[in-house]
Amino acid sequence: MSASTTHILCSSLSFAWPDGSKVFDGFQLTVGGGRTGLIGLNGCGKSTLLRLIAGELDPTDGHIRTAGDIGHLPQDITLDTALRVDQVLGVATARAALLAIEAGDADEAHFAAVGDDWDVEERARAVLDQLGMSAVGLDRTVGELSGGECVLLRLAALLLARPSVLLLDEPTNNLDLYARRRLYDAVDAWAGGAGRRQP
Repeated sequence: MSASTTHILCSSLSFAWPDGSKVFDGFQLTVGGGRTGLIGLNGCGKSTLLRLIAGELDPTDGHIRTAGDIGHLPQDITLDTALRVDQVLGVATARAALLAIEAGDADEAHFAAVGDDWDVEERARAVLDQLGMSAVGLDRTVGELSGGECVLLRLAALLLARPSVLLLDEPTNNLDLYARRRLYDAVDAWAGGAGRRQP
């Protein structure tokens, strides 16, 4: 596999927990573009590997190289219930600035906040709709959403951020059949590299 098609490269990767228990020792991994599934026994280190690749943990030894930004959807998602949907999506500042401009406020700070993102609300709405969340308004709070909707909301935030590589750790947990199909469709349509941990 050529370097240009490599999205993730783990070289001589080692990792141990603070108590000294080793998870990896000299681990090698090369992942190219497209979809890749990570399959293994429970407790063998799949989630730990994804966290290492995402930069949430530091390896004890070895190197991890990734092509571009990493988006990581962890297995367990905890969101502040007071946050609004647009805040979780990362579009609240640009959206507020855009609404201020539309209301006639020509402050330069608003234009700087919007930048080139004039369709921010439409893009956010399109991603939510794609994931079957058309009834979820941008001003609703996380506390009003179900556990499955929170998973899809976090995925929507990652899709809006457009990372080069998307890591999904058992993404179908807490999702009903309809939501699973929407998630599968979104991953199928994803243009970057995607890795999914299988239960």
